[in-house]
Amino acid sequence: MRLSRTEYKEIARWIDRLRPTRQCMRMLKEKFPKYLSESKAQPNAPVLLQLANEVDLSPALMARIILDRFLQERDGETRSKSVLNNMLKDPALIQDSILAQNIYQCTINDCCYGPLVDCIKHAIGQEHEILLCDKLKERNLSFLDENQLRTMGYDKTPDIILEVPIAVEGHIVHWIESKASFGDDHSHRTYLNEQFWSYWNRFGPGLVIYWYGFIEELDCQRDRGILLKDCFPTDIVTLCHATQ
Repeated sequence: MRLSRTEYKEIARWIDRLRPTRQCMRMLKEKFPKYLSESKAQPNAPVLLQLANEVDLSPALMARIILDRFLQERDGETRSKSVLNNMLKDPALIQDSILAQNIYQCTINDCCYGPLVDCIKHAIGQEHEILLCDKLKERNLSFLDENQLRTMGYDKTPDIILEVPIAVEGHIVHWIESKASFGDDHSHRTYLNEQFWSYWNRFGPGLVIYWYGFIEELDCQRDRGILLKDCFPTDIVTLCHATQ
């Protein structure tokens, strides 16, 4: 699925109208004492989750902020990001049982942010990488996947490097990157700067598959060596075909 930028912005504006602008930090500071009092009065109530809904904040983000503040006040120091992440993933690591229960309630009720969503995204990403490998095998295309490349000493690689380049829609492709997401302006610009151009510099021109579609105007780097598709290409030309 490809969307024009105009169509994408119209959808984004409509979504923005569904929920107000988040002025949450000030409200959070005002309501933090409320959590302490209500959690003691109702130890089994989802107080943090209710507060997150009241201030229109991601429940998992609310959990992270409250947990960070709790640890600072208890220990007198800021905990590392990894410590916070581990506690959010496994609330049993939190010594305060009431807070642990509230953290758990927040993370399992957040469909957009947090450790549960990260696990789902990771699983979906892996599924599409396997799908890509299966498609390549069906076409008898020789390739190296990311794990093989890392064992060879590469530190930053695309998902697939083709051992023999192919042509897609008249463009040479040396590597393929699988993205199990929609390619919008912000995410694509970030990927270009942090991934795609470095792949291009190291391995040559390549193909990015946004399995859930992208803004069609973003497919504007073909002449520079980065091709966008929303599915596995069907019009592949191999060296064998070219020779014939």
